[in-house]
Amino acid sequence: MDLHPEGREQPGWRWGLFTFRLPFYHTRLYWPEFLQGVALASATGLALVPIMVASFGLTFEQAVAVAFVQGFLIGIAPIVFGEPYAPGWVTPALPLVLTFTLTGYDTPTERFQAMTAMCIMLAAMMAVLGVTGLGRKFVEWLPGALKAGIILGAAVASFKRIFLDDAPDYLLAQPISTVLALSVCLILMFSIPFRALKLRSKPLMVLGSLGLLPGFIVAAVVGPMVGEVSYDIRWGILIPPVHEVWALASPFAIGWPSLEMYLAAAPLALITYIILFGDIVTANEILRQASDQRPDEKIHLDSTRTHLSVAIRNFLGGIIAPFFPLQGSVWAGGHVVVVQRWQQGRKQMDSLFSGIHSMFFMGVPFIFFILPLMTGLEPLMGIALTLTLALTGFACAYVAMAIAEHPVERGVALLTGMAIALFEPWVGLLVGVMASALLIGGRSALAVEAKVAGLEKVSRDARDAAEREAER
Repeated sequence: MDLHPEGREQPGWRWGLFTFRLPFYHTRLYWPEFLQGVALASATGLALVPIMVASFGLTFEQAVAVAFVQGFLIGIAPIVFGEPYAPGWVTPALPLVLTFTLTGYDTPTERFQAMTAMCIMLAAMMAVLGVTGLGRKFVEWLPGALKAGIILGAAVASFKRIFLDDAPDYLLAQPISTVLALSVCLILMFSIPFRALKLRSKPLMVLGSLGLLPGFIVAAVVGPMVGEVSYDIRWGILIPPVHEVWALASPFAIGWPSLEMYLAAAPLALITYIILFGDIVTANEILRQASDQRPDEKIHLDSTRTHLSVAIRNFLGGIIAPFFPLQGSVWAGGHVVVVQRWQQGRKQMDSLFSGIHSMFFMGVPFIFFILPLMTGLEPLMGIALTLTLALTGFACAYVAMAIAEHPVERGVALLTGMAIALFEPWVGLLVGVMASALLIGGRSALAVEAKVAGLEKVSRDARDAAEREAER
């Protein structure tokens, strides 16, 4: 397939709102993105495996099969639906989902049914809000303090799960490896001094773009030295037993969720939608800024297409091997990595879709069949889960604090976040709505408050200036 015509979209086969682009025909392979897809999927995509084994009663191979199904569905977003994003989880919702599922339901069957209920509820919301266009209006109406509270709730739930709920199984079981890996990841991803060093060093820039991988490698090397990691590598090919997962997790085999489960899942699905919509807005802005440097390729952004794509993938995941909320729209880290190289010109990357395909479809599926890799990663998957939750919590915390500008908004955000993290999702949302209404009011109230604060500051400045003049 020839490169895309100048100033037009990458060619593909249209079907309705969507565009199917066949790898190696419509898009080409790029090794940097391919290798990052393999490595980063190993470090992050398999983080759910220890949860499936410990809390859902699956064997290691069956848990890998769930990861395979979910990874495949993520990968088809740019392939089958033509989405111009590096797809990924709705990660901030993950700790809230784990708290809701693991504390609210006792048996693996009930927990899988709850996962199915959340997947189907989000799919329904995405379909209705996307087709009607009400999604954007809803999110724009949402008070800033409530948005901040939802995201802060994810941060609180993340740290609670790391340091309290799951500490005996993960953090305290491998303390040195986990702390070292977490320290490396926090420095590489968030350190202000390291960010300044990256600007002067290309190797450090590359190192900082690898996400969780450097910390994961540190854990893999240090773990055996301190006796916290023991490898039992087996050779051969692993065929993920998807048929076994179907029998243990699919609602066609274990029964459909009850009405009570759907009702209980609805608030959490709504919270996930709010977070997911923010991811879409962020990804679109990243693409718009980069498109100025790539006028040769037109990137078509369509909110309805994205809503329906996420809806279909959540529904399929919910009826095959449910694990919510893995079928999101954008993985911000991977998206930025691909877009940054794409905007450097056609010599670096002929099409945005070639880069995304290389990272997510051409790279990810292969790792699930390599038995030595899977068994080698098995003792490190608890560390991968801890890293995923910790970095999610850290990122959510500073994002939430940036959203809430007024001191009262920050107080409402903290109250809402604690309620969402510690109680049922609907209770947390109710607390947030009531606190926002009673303590903040609407945007007009905030505007008046800001105007009064500005006038008071001007008055204080004038008074201070007069006092200084009198002293002279």
